[in-house]
Parts: sequence; C-alpha cells; structure tokens
Amino acid sequence: MKAEIITPDRKVFEGEIKSIRVPGSKGSFQVLKDHAPIISTLDNGIVYIVDPEGRETTYEIDGGVIEVRMNRVILLAESVR
Repeated sequence: MKAEIITPDRKVFEGEIKSIRVPGSKGSFQVLKDHAPIISTLDNGIVYIVDPEGRETTYEIDGGVIEVRMNRVILLAESVR
C-alpha cells in the first residue's frame, strides 16, 4: 500500500506501508491492504504507520482529512509535529 502525509507547506511522508492507524473524528481506526474506499475527517492525535518490515513510525497531527482508495492512502493534515 502506498501512503502520503501532506501539510499545507510540505510533504511529511511518502512510501510503502503495511498499515496506518489514525485518530478519526468518530474514533481511531486502522487501514490495511484492500481496505474499502473511505474519506474521513481526523481529530488531533497520533498517526501510527507500520512499514513493510514491521517498523512503526508515529506522527502527531492537528486534525485533517484522510482518503483511502485502491490501496493508496492520502492524509492531509493541518500540521504535523
């Protein structure tokens, strides 16, 4: 699965991932390969990315939107710390 994390002023992450867990506005959720298409708003919180080798990376975001479609994840965040 391919993923991108983008803010208004920079691309924070781009690469292959195994899974991503995000702080959805209605509760946190995880996206795995072949996930159904979805667009969701995000709250402030931690984004957890697991790469194909099993290593986890975290990013703290200040809200945003995520789109999942055809094994591609695009996360647009207000800001990332």
